[in-house]
Amino acid sequence: MKRTAPVLVLLIVGGIGVAADWPAWRGPTGQGYCEETNVLLAWSSKENVKWKVPLANQGNSTPIVCGDNIFVTQANKGGSERTLLCFARADGKLRWQKDVAYSDKERNWADTWYANASPTTDGERVVVSFGSAGMYCYDFDGKELWKRTDLGKWEHEFGSGASPVLHGDLAILWCGPNKNPKDRNFLLAVDKKTGKTVWEHDEKEGSWGTPIITKVDGKDQLLLGVGPHLKGFDPKAGKQLWQCAGLTSYVYTSPLFGNGVVVGMSGFGGDSIAVKIGGSGDITKDRLWLHKKPATQRVGSGIIVGEHAYMIDENAVPHCYELTTGKDLWTEVPRPKGTTWGSMVHADGRIYLLMRNGETLVLAAKPKYELLAINLLPGEQTNSSIVISNGQIFIRSFKNLWCIEKKS
Repeated sequence: MKRTAPVLVLLIVGGIGVAADWPAWRGPTGQGYCEETNVLLAWSSKENVKWKVPLANQGNSTPIVCGDNIFVTQANKGGSERTLLCFARADGKLRWQKDVAYSDKERNWADTWYANASPTTDGERVVVSFGSAGMYCYDFDGKELWKRTDLGKWEHEFGSGASPVLHGDLAILWCGPNKNPKDRNFLLAVDKKTGKTVWEHDEKEGSWGTPIITKVDGKDQLLLGVGPHLKGFDPKAGKQLWQCAGLTSYVYTSPLFGNGVVVGMSGFGGDSIAVKIGGSGDITKDRLWLHKKPATQRVGSGIIVGEHAYMIDENAVPHCYELTTGKDLWTEVPRPKGTTWGSMVHADGRIYLLMRNGETLVLAAKPKYELLAINLLPGEQTNSSIVISNGQIFIRSFKNLWCIEKKS
């Protein structure tokens, strides 16, 4: 196979990824950290646009970037065809696309919500979840390497949303959610080279947040929010290590981890919690704080920077929580206009957040609230999140894929 990109270089330092690529949902660590400097602050539909390419169908998923390749998913109306697209980074030219047919009806909130999960890559293969249509793996030339179409039908009125996660030789997927208690909600780990099952772990309730894998006391842990608990697992064996009560149903966000603290946030008017981890079993006693129903809705994930956890609710109410106390330092700050389902990205001391109307808010990542820029792409709608890679910013809307780059 002819390679078009160098193998991904990834360095984990204190839970923050250092990488030029954006190989997975929320980047190298799954938590939205970008270690680049001199990241572009301002752009518009006419300023600092390198290219824009149309997308034939909608999708809520966020692109990933590896070397010269951009991967993104889409689905037609009704979800009977679900697609992985590969674009050239240089000019946005479509290199290849792989379509997966799905003839059954799948319950969903909207008839265009059948491409919610982002792909993930290790620099050699791309793994993607198409919900009830299964999990697929391709090489960088678009050749199918394996598929899993035996994972059952996922039935919930809000659809599915979790993206696959690569860890060592494993591809891990949070399967579901299923609202019917007779159907499964389960963590699945397969061999990333063959697709064969390595382990499974069942849960009574489902959720939409993508798990993250991070180091805790020098050992890898998989963190997952599923009402009513935050949970930690051994990602190699699928064994549950601990749980902390306090979440409610409808967990859309991924967990946040920093300074030995895990933060979990429920959606749909639900609770949020923070817990100091390191113990085993039920560690609810180690919970640092619990906020009872502080938000109308949360869909996108926040971010931990230093001693603070940042979050913006769906209705654009911003928060800056002290990590150890839960005190909100932004209770008197102005609320930006609009709504958002985007997840935060931290780069160069700033927080970038994509709004549903195509605006990107840029906030200072510090306890004193400061809105640095509002960058609008008029006429666009999106439920996606921003991507930063090698000085370029990628934005996926319902209609287009944008590449933003500072003009020299």
